[in-house]
Amino acid sequence: MAFDRTRRITDPRQAAEAAFKAATTAKPAPAPAAAAPAPRQPQAAPGARESVTLRIDSAVLAHFQKDGPGWQDRINDALKAIASA
Repeated sequence: MAFDRTRRITDPRQAAEAAFKAATTAKPAPAPAAAAPAPRQPQAAPGARESVTLRIDSAVLAHFQKDGPGWQDRINDALKAIASA
């Protein structure tokens, strides 16, 4: 190898090979990461409502909407009665 007074390699090819060797030498493998904890499911507050998309027959929708505003609450009350039965 050709060195200058500061001990640097002056031949570009040799400098590239030295840099390649330095970059590709065996490095210790990183320690395996600890298993990540399972993500927590958000807890809903008691009585909280959640916005959802629900597909129901148009006749069922018309039945609950015929009495005017509050039809979503009436559907919710009907579903709660069935769920608790």
